[in-house]
Parts: sequence; structure tokens; C-alpha cells
Amino acid sequence: MTSMESLIGLVNRIQQACTVLGDYGGADNNAFSSLWEALPSVAVVGGQSSGKSSVLESIVGRDFLPRGSGIVTRRPLVLQLHKVDGKAKEYAEFLHMPGQKITDYAIVRQEIQNETDRVTGRTKQISPVPIHLSIYSPHVVNLTLIDLPGLTKVAVEGQPETIAQDIENMVRSFVDKPNCIILAISPANQDIATSDAIKLSREVDPSGERTFGVLTKLDLMDRGTNALDVLEGRSYRLQHPWVGVVNRSQADINKNVDMIVARRKESEYFETSPDYGHLANKMGSVYLAKLLSQHLESVIRQRIPNITSLINKTIEELESEMNQIGRPIAADAGAQLYTILELCRAFDRVFKEHLDGGRPGGDRIYNVFDNQLPAALRKLPFDRHLSLQNVRKVVSEADGYQPHLIAPEQGYRRLIEGALSYFRGPAEASVDAVHFVLKELVRKSIAETQELRRFPTLQAEIAAATNEALERFREESKKTAMRLVDMEASYLTVEFFRKLPQEMEKAGNPANQATPNVDRYGEGHYRRIGSNVSSYISMISDTLRNTIPKAVVYCQAKQLSQLLDEDPALTGRRQQCAKRLELYKAARDEIDSVSWAR
Repeated sequence: MTSMESLIGLVNRIQQACTVLGDYGGADNNAFSSLWEALPSVAVVGGQSSGKSSVLESIVGRDFLPRGSGIVTRRPLVLQLHKVDGKAKEYAEFLHMPGQKITDYAIVRQEIQNETDRVTGRTKQISPVPIHLSIYSPHVVNLTLIDLPGLTKVAVEGQPETIAQDIENMVRSFVDKPNCIILAISPANQDIATSDAIKLSREVDPSGERTFGVLTKLDLMDRGTNALDVLEGRSYRLQHPWVGVVNRSQADINKNVDMIVARRKESEYFETSPDYGHLANKMGSVYLAKLLSQHLESVIRQRIPNITSLINKTIEELESEMNQIGRPIAADAGAQLYTILELCRAFDRVFKEHLDGGRPGGDRIYNVFDNQLPAALRKLPFDRHLSLQNVRKVVSEADGYQPHLIAPEQGYRRLIEGALSYFRGPAEASVDAVHFVLKELVRKSIAETQELRRFPTLQAEIAAATNEALERFREESKKTAMRLVDMEASYLTVEFFRKLPQEMEKAGNPANQATPNVDRYGEGHYRRIGSNVSSYISMISDTLRNTIPKAVVYCQAKQLSQLLDEDPALTGRRQQCAKRLELYKAARDEIDSVSWAR
């Protein structure tokens, strides 16, 4: 295989790699679509019935395209020709039917029709979604040809009124690209000035550098006329020479005349023609294919640095994507368990970053302890509970029929126990507030753990397990917080009570009283009791304000158990990325080898 064949074949393989995941024609990855656009290809443009299909079949050497009246080509056909060793078996393969090697070209023709109908229906509508077909044969040159719907001027029955503009817009979307070579097909039996293909190519390629003019139906011109003015560049000059072709006649098509025979008849026509005999060596479909290959080689060589740069960028993006997707899942249970543990550790790291800092979230828990809990404690109704009226009532009820002699110990206990019961509400509220913060942090942590994104089942299991655990820990937190309150009620601080008799003695000593007959059970006595209890409750409030957060945090533990089940779509994506990465790396190596061989 010559260096030219290697180079063009290489571009074909790169373009094929670009289409593995549909990068061509709507890729959302900039590097892939940029790479495709950087690779030169040949778009076949012409009006309806200009002979486009016949030219393509002549280049391929096979009868494989649907035929009929009106618009037959209703979707772009991206045709990649791969030259193979002479002993290799010839076959065709569709991108939407990978692995199915078709050797019967009647089946190829029918599949093109079926695939067109699948998108457009059995109507005369068009679609910009391309069909990708590769042909591997020793009888072709390495080329990528894009067969486009024929340009038309009016809509027929079953077509929208905008069909002419729709087709032109579709064709322009291909030929506007600076690396697209335009194969402008014009019938010789019509005035070249009215050629749809030449008109469009002149608009997108005014210098003619990208346009190859092809004249069809030379054998159908009126007797005594010829197309030499066009073929020799006098009627309309292009940067590249015009090429005339003679396709099979309708009678030949009806008789299924072999393409090899048709090529021989075409060659004989030019060699024996009194008008075109002097151009015979530069006419015909075989010469056209070679001319396109030579031009492609020249264009590709000019663009090798840019193509290499884009391939390297594409490889980097693919490798980055492969790293994000992650390693394939091992089959043995031990390796799967290790993977599960690694994923759990990744989740745990993110969750801890939310709690300990580095990611937002932990500050919300601090806000519960520093603002919400103190605010709730300040709002407790101690003023009402320790009002003069309530203190007298509680103390009197505690004394019963025998009033207290020195200090109303039972009254103090009841007042303190009643006040401590109010702490239960803020304690429970703090537990619930932290619980809801933790649940939200779990949700965020699962979403932010990159390694988990490929395992939807694992995500669901982690979420379920953590929420179940958090519910359990919330109950434990509430019990612990309630125990703190109950412990304060079950044992009162001794030093606090020891002060009371001394104060009472001072209150009963005549030397310390303005009036010796003061009433021990008067209003001042009960106010003093209320003040003492308030001081004690304030001390307890400060204690609980510090211990409740400790209990809540201590009880918010995590322990996960889950399953491993990767998203099947992600598994397929990894396999396709790996395949495409292999193709691009091989392409890069081949470009290097061809560059060194120049």
C-alpha cells in the first residue's frame, strides 16, 4: 500500500472513530466535532436527476444505491471507502448494524431504504440525520464521500412547501465547512449556467479552490453538440480540472449491467469519441476517483499538524472521561467488596468535609448549638413558673399540713423539677434540627461523590442505609439528651442547698432585721425562694447548653452497608470510549509513521 493510500485510509479510520459514539452530526463534545471538521471529506452535490447516484456507484464499482423518481436520497449518506488487500473478501457494513458484514449489495440498497424510512417514514420528507456506510474492497480508493439529497426548486405532493429551502440548508451545512471538498455534479445536456450545484458551490467557494466539477450525461447531448467549453474551462473556470463521466443508461440499469463492464464501456466511449478523444486519459469515473484521492492526500498532508493536535486533544479528553467513568468492575467477590469499601470511603470523605469544613454544611450544625438552642432556652417560661404566686402555691402544696421549719426542701425540689422539665423541648428540638441537617448533608455528599455517579443502585442503598441509621441515631440522641435533663433533676447540687440554712439564719437573726417580728412565710420569703431556684436553673441552663450539643454530636454516627450495581449505560460508554481511544492512539502512531516516511 502506498503512502497516499495509507494516509487517506488513516483519515477514513479517524472519521470512523469519530462516528463510533455519534460524534459526527450533533456531537456535544467540542474536541470530537472539531476533529471531524478538520478532516477533509467529499460532499456530492447536484440537482435531482443530475446523475449523482450513478457517479457514486461508478466510483465504488457497485450498484448499491436506491433508485426511483423524485427525491430518492432523503438522508445524507456518509460513505467511507476502505481499500483492502486484493485477496480480502469485499463487504459492506452499516454503523447502525455493527459487526454485520454484508456481501450482497441488493441487501445494502434495501437497508439504505429501510433506514431512511425508519427516520422519515414512507413519505417524501427529508432528515439531516446521516446514514453511515463503510465498504471494504480491493477495487476502491480510500475516500469518504457524502451523498446529499438532490437540490430541487419546487415541492411535489407529500412535501412541505419549504422543501427546496430545507434541502439547500442541509447541503450548505456540509459544504460550508472549509475542509469539505465539493463534488459538483451537473448534467451536460443542460446549460451550465443553470446548474444548481455550480450555483451553490460558487456561493460557498467563490475562488473554486474546493470545487471539482463533474459533467454527466455527455452521451445524451444533442447530436452535433459537445461540452468542450465546460470541460476545458472556458465556460466556467475552476481551480481544478473538470471531469466528464458517462454513466450506465437506464437500459443498462434495467439489464443489471455489471459496473466493471460499465466502466469499460465508459473508457471506450472517451477513447473513440471525436470530441473528447484528446481528453480520454482525464475523463471517466476511474480517473475522477484517482483525482480525488490525490487531492485528498495533498490536503491531508497540509493539515497533518492540525489533525495531530486535535487527535492529541481528543485522546486527552477520552482519557479524562475514562478516569471519570472509572475502572471496570471485577468479577470476583473479593474485588467487588474492595470496590464497595473504596466507594464508601470516598463518600465518607466528602461527608466529613461537609461536617469538618472544606464544604458548606457543618456551620449549619454549629448554628443550631450557638443560636437556636440558646434562643430556645431564653424563651422558656421560667418567669411564670417562678412567679410569687406559683412559688407560694408549689411550696405550700409540698409542705402539706406541716409547714416547713427551716428551708422548704420539698418545695425547692418541686420547683426545680418543674423548671427542668421545660428543658426537654429545646433538647429534642436541637436533636431534630441536627438530624435534618445531617440528612441534607448525606444527600449532598452522595451527589458530590464523583466515584458514586456510575452506581445508581449503590447511591440508593447508601441513602437508604444512612437515613435509616440517622433515624436510629436521632432516637439515641434524644434519649441521651433527656438523660442529661433527668440527671440534673435526680441529683441536685449539694453546695447549693448548704447555703440555704445559713441564709435563713441570717434572715431570722434580730441583729440583722429591722423588725424583730418578721413573718418567716411572708412575701419576701417566697421571693427569696424563687430567686434561689432561678439561680440554680440558670446554672443548669448553662450546663445543658454545653452538654446537649456534645450528646447530639456524639450520637450522630454512621455505618453503611450496600450493594454494587453499575449503570449498564455507563458500562457501554466505557467500552466505546476504550475502543475509540484505541483507534485514536493507533491513528496518532500512523500519522507519525507517515510523516517520517515523507
